[in-house]
Amino acid sequence: MTQLKHDWTLIEIEAIYNLPLPELIFRAQTAHREFHRADEIQGCQLLSIKTGGCPEDCAYCPQSAHYKTAVEREPLLSVEQTLEAARNAKDSGATRFCMGAAWRDVPDSKQFDSVLEMVKGVRSIGLEACCTLGMLKQEQAEKLARAGLTAYNHNLDTSPEFYGEIISTRTYDQRLDTLANVRKAGITVCSGGIIGMGETLSDRYGLLQQLSNQNPHPESVPINQLVRVEGTPLQDEKSLDVFEFVRMIATARILMPSSMVRLSAGRLQLSDEAQAMCFLAGANSIFMGEKLLTTPNPETDRDKNLLDKLGMKLSSTTTH
Repeated sequence: MTQLKHDWTLIEIEAIYNLPLPELIFRAQTAHREFHRADEIQGCQLLSIKTGGCPEDCAYCPQSAHYKTAVEREPLLSVEQTLEAARNAKDSGATRFCMGAAWRDVPDSKQFDSVLEMVKGVRSIGLEACCTLGMLKQEQAEKLARAGLTAYNHNLDTSPEFYGEIISTRTYDQRLDTLANVRKAGITVCSGGIIGMGETLSDRYGLLQQLSNQNPHPESVPINQLVRVEGTPLQDEKSLDVFEFVRMIATARILMPSSMVRLSAGRLQLSDEAQAMCFLAGANSIFMGEKLLTTPNPETDRDKNLLDKLGMKLSSTTTH
């Protein structure tokens, strides 16, 4: 069994990322097969339970109150609306249900009590429950843990060096503090980043270093491709080369072999062939449903057709 490593250097990460592609994919596949089934993909569904009006200024996000986008503000969904969506997600083959609220930090209010009820309800349906609600205090993390939360998503987004170019309303250390609170509460960590925001290759290595040097590694690592949304500062960012996306996934798989590497936002821009390469590179989870919070996502039938063509299937078991 490969010994997991938590002291990756930027030089080591750069060397892996820039391997000849056949060698990179081979190493990623070797690492992947040691810890995971090669023919299974976990299906997740992400629901926006409170949309828009976020006080953060994340340059990629159409839900920020700082920008004029087509996203309309919507209040927190009811517990029953959320659980109906969770039941539909399970019927579609998902085993993890993620709930996202456009908050900077989690409010201590009846709204948070509703989220706790949603978590309990999702777990009672037999699904893994994940939340992404913004910054989290220790006592809030412990309440979520008692409600049965499986995972908490809080992405690092990019390297510490490039972070200030993307967000000014929250520091990198605050993000790391939230991850520490989640870990201390006994909830598994879901944390990844976004590429294609104008960052350098060094920034990608820096993001991967921040993730892979956590001990333990995040159990879940979403790799997102920027979805350019009109009205956001990154609306005119140039398209990402698909091989860069594949290299990012393969490198994440090699650095964090036991983690779930999740093929996340930006999947609609990928052809079937590109998605197949991502699976070969070690991605073993996809987000299903027509929307990923507020951005378009491939429909479930397209996903199932693709997996059928590849001789792969959605995992029927939960991982945690």
